Amino acid sequence: MNLSLRIGRWMAAVLLILTLVSGLRAAATGDAFLGRWALTLPGGYPGWLEVKRENGWYDGSLLWRWGSVNPLASVTITDGVLTVTRLVEVQRKDPAGKLVRTQQLTDTITARVEGDNLKLSHSMPRDDGAGFESADFTGRRIPALPPAPDLARVQFGPPIALFNGVNLAGWRLLEPGAENGWTVEQGALVNRPAEAPEGAPHRDFGNLRTDREFTDFRLTLEVNVPAKSNSGVYLRGLYEVQVLDSYGQPLDSHNMGALYSRITPTVAAEKPAGEWQSLDITLVDRHVTVILNGRTIIDNQPVLGCTGGALTSDESRPGPIFLQGDHGRVSFRNLVIRPVVK
Repeated sequence: MNLSLRIGRWMAAVLLILTLVSGLRAAATGDAFLGRWALTLPGGYPGWLEVKRENGWYDGSLLWRWGSVNPLASVTITDGVLTVTRLVEVQRKDPAGKLVRTQQLTDTITARVEGDNLKLSHSMPRDDGAGFESADFTGRRIPALPPAPDLARVQFGPPIALFNGVNLAGWRLLEPGAENGWTVEQGALVNRPAEAPEGAPHRDFGNLRTDREFTDFRLTLEVNVPAKSNSGVYLRGLYEVQVLDSYGQPLDSHNMGALYSRITPTVAAEKPAGEWQSLDITLVDRHVTVILNGRTIIDNQPVLGCTGGALTSDESRPGPIFLQGDHGRVSFRNLVIRPVVK
């Protein structure tokens, strides 16, 4: 074999090795972003990000402070940088406040991974189109979910009454400066947020939280939700079990008893508006069980992250029970918790 042929084969082999190494490095870089991330958004608000690779492409979902977990418009990874986009709907109104049209703005988020941490930044056009809003924020990898617990072996402590049926002892408003719509009426904890008159500024009514904080537990309560009203029960300030007048509606992750936008009930067990309903909720090892009116609608299912409106995205911390009071009228009674002791 002549020298030039040997050199040519050697160069081809080197090129192949370099290509394989480059591909492996790219794959490793992309894999570093895969998984679920607890975000601390601009302003310190909680958020959540999931990046996954399925069917040969990258995909993902994002929770941006409030509302639902939504699919991302795009997910790309190149040269060690994750770039995702989400679409944000903006209403365009005339000076009189009349809706002219809606428009979708694109929020672009980039991230670099450093071990179990993300360094992120986002840039989105301002609502009026005059430049961009930009900010940096952080994320931390969420540890893998443990196996589903054997609830038959879990030991719960003695029952603790969270509400005494007489006053708001043991409870306080979550937001400083918010209006308090909560009162005690005939042994029930009642929220009556008042609507602002037309043309008047919006009135912010507060959510109500326990002074005490908890980790894993079984919580039982009764709730009465009027027609077209909406509330929620936050477990550890992290996960919202939806309270909604959804009687007669198709199954949905936003209906009564759902883990908001995350876990859809397997059966519709809600009662008509205005009737007292029972909730029996167990949270152990980041798995949740919900029994609504005696029927199991979520059975020991894993919780993938915080829900919209959570106090934090850190699932390792204990937290309060808090009741959503900024949406609509609702009544609660017989709130009892039994923390896990073993």
